[in-house]
Amino acid sequence: MAEVLVVDDSKTMRTILRKILRELGYEVLEAADGKEALKVMEAEKTAIRLVLTDWNMPVMNGLELLKQLRQDRELSSLIVIMVTTETESEYMVAALEAGANEYVMKPFTKDILKEKLEMVGILPLAGR
Repeated sequence: MAEVLVVDDSKTMRTILRKILRELGYEVLEAADGKEALKVMEAEKTAIRLVLTDWNMPVMNGLELLKQLRQDRELSSLIVIMVTTETESEYMVAALEAGANEYVMKPFTKDILKEKLEMVGILPLAGR
């Protein structure tokens, strides 16, 4: 089964994402900020196929995490989707320029998330 790392400082948001992703057939790992996410990535490097990260988090934000992942040779090809309340176009542009594969604005629905997963080509990998 494909694994997803959900990175968000909101426990409620992690719970919502975990529930949706499990319904879609994923195993879900969680981290509360970018620094914690990097520790999880180090331990689970080969299993994780997708990272869903919030932008605004303490310690290390989602954009910093994205840049770190893109600089790591082993992790640079991971699919990374920003899931954030930042709705201004400059944020979306910054995330995409830094290497985000997609951008989901909060609040979102299960269908919106499913559509984004299909767009990046990861949804068919669920359950394999």
